[in-house]
Amino acid sequence: MPGSRSPDVGLVLGNEIPPEELVRLARLGEELGFDQLWLPEDYFFNGGIASAATVLAATERVGIGLGIVSCMARHPAVLAIECSVLARIHPGRLTIGVGIGQPAWVRQMGIYPASQLAALEECITGLRELLAGERVTRTGRSFLFDDVQLTHPATSDVPIYVGVIGPRLLHLAGRIADGVIASIFASTAYLRWMRAQVAAGASPSRDERHPLACFAMFSVDHDADRALAALRPTMAFYLSVLAESTLIEVYGIREELAALNEGGPERIAAEMPDEWLRDLAVVGTPADCAAQIRRLRDAGADSVALFPMPADRSVDLVHLAGTDVLPRLEARRRG
Repeated sequence: MPGSRSPDVGLVLGNEIPPEELVRLARLGEELGFDQLWLPEDYFFNGGIASAATVLAATERVGIGLGIVSCMARHPAVLAIECSVLARIHPGRLTIGVGIGQPAWVRQMGIYPASQLAALEECITGLRELLAGERVTRTGRSFLFDDVQLTHPATSDVPIYVGVIGPRLLHLAGRIADGVIASIFASTAYLRWMRAQVAAGASPSRDERHPLACFAMFSVDHDADRALAALRPTMAFYLSVLAESTLIEVYGIREELAALNEGGPERIAAEMPDEWLRDLAVVGTPADCAAQIRRLRDAGADSVALFPMPADRSVDLVHLAGTDVLPRLEARRRG
């Protein structure tokens, strides 16, 4: 039941973290007790599969999420062999997150699909079949499989999550995915709306709801104003990119953000109200952050993955989260 326990809390080892810093942060996250580490693949920053392989080898127990990877950046058969290797070497630790990819980045590579729905369904269906050791022959709108079978399929189940935003793709996620990922800027209103969309697409025979992992930008400081100020520039940049998204529409600031966006990220950073940061991120004092994580849980998130910002303070942010945010949630979990 929503609100009955504290959510799992993970970390997103994000795109601005230099690759050589990933091992140190991953080991720190595991040591401090985070439940999962997500390795994103935002083009053109860090490669998700290389990052996940590195972090899996450098840690012992913590769950590792790969994603979001674009279903178009690799043929599903190639994605399957990569993920099968990771899953066999590190059984039970890998979760795969798949989506279309941020449209501007995917279009830079000339691989934006003619049909997002078809591409995602063909990718996830083929990926699941191949990981299970099946032989696949099928011609789809985006991908061809001609007698494809993995020599070394996965030896344990590998959950496949879908990271999408709009209603039709969320309906698809409800039908074919093992879980869903909510993008940064998922407000509590959006999480409730998202839950409804996923449920609308789910098979009537499914007796469990889809796990929902929520990514959230994260800035913590014992001085709340410093935490807010530190997050403003990065948050403003991403708000400018996602200004037309369903995330913003459901939150209800489309027109206000569009007006600010005429002046670009600099104007958004200077003029957006603190309320936007508090509603669309996990930010403030440790107590503030713990309260915001609980609100995300109450709105439907089973796990919250904190995306430390700014990246050059990642070690300090992760350490403070582990020593002063997680214990507040653990106290609630024990209660």
